[in-house]
Order: sequence, then C-alpha cells, then structure tokens
Amino acid sequence: MILKPIEKLSGLNRESFKKNYLDPMKPVVFTDLINDWPAKELWTFEFFKINYGHLKVPIYDSSFSEGGKNYMSATGSMKFGDYLDIIQREPTQLRIFLWNIFKQAPELANHIKIPNIMDGFYNEFPFMFFGGKGSYTRIHYDIDCSHVFLTQLQNRKRVVLFDQDQSKYLYHIPYTVGCLVNPIDPDEAKYPGIKQLNGYETILDHGDTLFIPSMYWHHIEYTDGGFSLSLRASNSISLKAKGIYNIARHFAIDRGMNFMLGSRWMDMKIRMAKRNAHLA
Repeated sequence: MILKPIEKLSGLNRESFKKNYLDPMKPVVFTDLINDWPAKELWTFEFFKINYGHLKVPIYDSSFSEGGKNYMSATGSMKFGDYLDIIQREPTQLRIFLWNIFKQAPELANHIKIPNIMDGFYNEFPFMFFGGKGSYTRIHYDIDCSHVFLTQLQNRKRVVLFDQDQSKYLYHIPYTVGCLVNPIDPDEAKYPGIKQLNGYETILDHGDTLFIPSMYWHHIEYTDGGFSLSLRASNSISLKAKGIYNIARHFAIDRGMNFMLGSRWMDMKIRMAKRNAHLA
C-alpha cells in the first residue's frame, strides 16, 4: 500500500481550487478556510460542556456496521457533557457522528460560515463528529456522493483516502459503501489486494479543512480525543442525481436483505467482496 501526503495550502482561491482540485477530483487541505469562523476559537470541550452538556446524544461503537437487528443503529445515548468527559479522559471506541447539533442549538449557526470556495453547498446539512483517542470510522465513501469539506476543530485526526478506482483492492462489500480492508491493521495475508493500493493520507490539525472529493473512500482515525465539522456540496445536477439513486439502491437492497437474513446477509456480502477482489 502506497500513501502519498495530501497537499496543505493557504490562500487557495476559487479558480485555483476548481482547476487543480475540484475538476480533477484531487484532495487538498486548506489551512485557512475557516480563519473567519468564530467557532475556530470558541468551540472547545469546556464551551460545549458548559453550554450544551445537558443535551442527549446518540452514541455509536464498533458494532455499528455488523449485521443483525442493530445494523447501522446507535449503541445508546447519554448526556453530551458526560460523553465529552470520557473522550477527554481516556481512549474509547464510543463516537458521535453525523450529528446536526444546530437543530438543538440553532444559535451555533452564527459561529460558522459557508465558504465561497465553490458553489453548491448544502446549508441544511452541517454535521459534527466526536471521538476518543484511538477510535476510528471504518473506511467507507459517503452514500449521497457529495463533496465533503471536513474541518478539524479540536486536536488531531489522521485521514486516509482512496479514489473509487481502488475499490477492488479494498474488497468493497457489495450493496454498501463499506469494505473489508482496515487501514489500522492491513492484513496482506488475508487480503493480498492491499499490496496494489494507492491512496493519500494526512494529519488534520486544529483549523485545517480537508476537501474529500465525491465518492472517495475515507478512513478517519482520532489521533487524540476531539471533534470536527463537515459541510457537504454538490456542484452539478448529475452528481445530485447519482446521490439520490445511490441512497435508494443501497437502502432498498441492503436494509431489506439485512432485515430478512440478518447476519447471514453480511456473510454473503463478504464472500462476494472476496470473490470480486480475487477476479480483479
């Protein structure tokens, strides 16, 4: 597996971004995209605990993608402040993801700004992600096919990216946006296709924003307990249509088969993923 560092740049304008990164679908890290956001300095662990620690939040663990009745479901819930205490204090696999905090605290929308680096941002879908040291999101691509701008707002994250043309070497699990390969523990004996992988990696520091092009596979690992915010954008009708089709196809087939077959459906998908990788 070969991983190239993602460029980190400041002062990138719309024209340069479009020509060098958006059109060729190449990732890049902005070091200054949110310099005018109040959230960059205001949003700390203590800020959230003092002002929003009472909120009830859904909690996820590593069983999220396992087949069965709890497939793609939260493990439980707890007070936001209690959760923040945990990820500050110790390593944990407990995570919060795809949480739109602005629905419960709309005043926080005044602390961020939609960038003008490109058109097509979805103003209604800002999502926050929280995790403890050592936790990670299993490698996947986003089902709605949007471009993603992921901003790190506390501590650090490691991100590994792969283009869609690497899917066969990742052992893509059919009818899902997941795969069998785990960059935390790449088992070349079990998955020999890993040797052919070519991708990108970076460490996101406080205030960095990573541009993840549409349908890029991404592995996100919490180097420290911390949190980030993502904004989504779609700059064409065809990309939006692809996202709608992808969501409908995956949910209709994958959720339906999981409901009927439970863990046996996951076993079938794993066999298909291995067969497809072997043929590739």
